Amino acid sequence: MILKTKQLRLREFELGDAEFILELLNSPGWLEFIGNKNVNNLDDARKYIEDRTMRSYRKHGFGLSMVELKAQALPIGMCGLVKRDTLDDVDIGFAMLPEFAGKGYGYEIASATLGYAKDELGLKRIVAITVDYNKASIALLQKIGLKYEKTINIPNDDEELLLFGVNFKD
Repeated sequence: MILKTKQLRLREFELGDAEFILELLNSPGWLEFIGNKNVNNLDDARKYIEDRTMRSYRKHGFGLSMVELKAQALPIGMCGLVKRDTLDDVDIGFAMLPEFAGKGYGYEIASATLGYAKDELGLKRIVAITVDYNKASIALLQKIGLKYEKTINIPNDDEELLLFGVNFKD
């Protein structure tokens, strides 16, 4: 268990979460705004969990994690912190299954994750990246306190991304 909010729980992904990962990474919003990660079956999903999330937990002590409705232990999305080779700072990321988007869960878990980054991990700055047409993500980033800083390009990716950031005060 990483953290709990009023309605949600954030926990590390496990290999048994492959079915959920397969569904989330192939949902329309993920494909449109994040991109195709070539997770086409349960083996691909287990490999994604191992290579992306579990490796990050071991290397950095944090990573993208499962968001569950606390009362039912129902998986609804992912949220967490990522240390990308292509960014100087730790990045917050989030995604919800379509039926749970727009219900305030993203704000609840993303704001709690920011608090965790500052208070538990002692991070001084968090950034986020998104495409300019992901209006819901931009609105959520601004709502949790991140400000637009600049447009960037990541190596081996033609798409321009908006970089948002927040510096924590001591």
